[in-house]
Amino acid sequence: MDIIRNSAPTRRAVLKAGVAAAGLLAAPSVLRAQTKELVVGGAASHKPWVEGIVIPAFEKKYKAKVIFEGTKSLVNLEKMQKNKGAQYLSVVQMDDPVMILAVKEGLLDPLTPANTPNLADLVPGAVHMDGMWANYLQPWLGIAYSKTGMKTPPTSWADLFEAKYKGRVIIPSLQNTEGLPLVFMAAHLATGASFEAAQKDPDAGFKRLAAIKANLLTIYTQMPQAYNLMEQGEALMIGPALSSYASERKAAGAPIDIAAPKEGVFAMPSGVAVVKGAPQSELAFAYVNELLSAPLQAELVGPTSSLGANRAAPKPAGLPADLKVIQIDWANVAAERGNWVARWDREMAL
Repeated sequence: MDIIRNSAPTRRAVLKAGVAAAGLLAAPSVLRAQTKELVVGGAASHKPWVEGIVIPAFEKKYKAKVIFEGTKSLVNLEKMQKNKGAQYLSVVQMDDPVMILAVKEGLLDPLTPANTPNLADLVPGAVHMDGMWANYLQPWLGIAYSKTGMKTPPTSWADLFEAKYKGRVIIPSLQNTEGLPLVFMAAHLATGASFEAAQKDPDAGFKRLAAIKANLLTIYTQMPQAYNLMEQGEALMIGPALSSYASERKAAGAPIDIAAPKEGVFAMPSGVAVVKGAPQSELAFAYVNELLSAPLQAELVGPTSSLGANRAAPKPAGLPADLKVIQIDWANVAAERGNWVARWDREMAL
């Protein structure tokens, strides 16, 4: 009797077994439904548009959770260095000079047409070191000017050297990334060589820059201080000036604007890369690919006052259709910057 009773399952046992079986069958779909988490390290100043535009679009498309850690590029580099072999960051958005350091330490996973198809749609010069990173946006350098102090906007880089602006011009130090193109611009004006060639002729650049000293009100290392001087009417021009910051001040009501010189504007670096050993590598490459897409960049060029790296991305409003964009050889900058800064300190002191 006991054997017969134990071999015939009761209704409760059948129901219990059925629930357990259903749970096992459902487990894969439950796992599939779990949200994956992607951690992105980027600049603190990028947080508003990354969290307002990029992340919502990506999370909706990929059913993933994105956490953005806003800090400085060098801090992100330190995080990758300390966590080598056990990374928690999957993607980094950093300046190109810091990307070069990350490549040297083997911290990045290369982008390829297979894992990042939108690479094929980028402008020349936007993919670096055989795909170790790519530029997704390019804030540009032009000449910021006082709308109350200048009747007409500047049209050429040579305007910074005009004698009539004696004591009314501000330039950045070469310690600042936006200051580096001063040498290239000056070499181009001195020799007439292409900007590509001028980047390899610092001697001509420094010799030409000696003529700008009489026009200088100051040389800045802190951008807000420079703009305060212009907004108060003491300076007429700042150059090279970063489009994103100048546009931000203009939007805040400052009586300033930024002009694109006829010779061209310099593209500044906004790079994105996948961390080697990323915990969510497949999702990381998808994030980079989306950031390089024309539709997403079309939403970003306005809020960031930047040029899109995708050829199909529209230019920000107000820029000429035939705008020439000058790409900077950041590998050359990384190799020579120390020498240039030392020479700058010797020759450009006020």
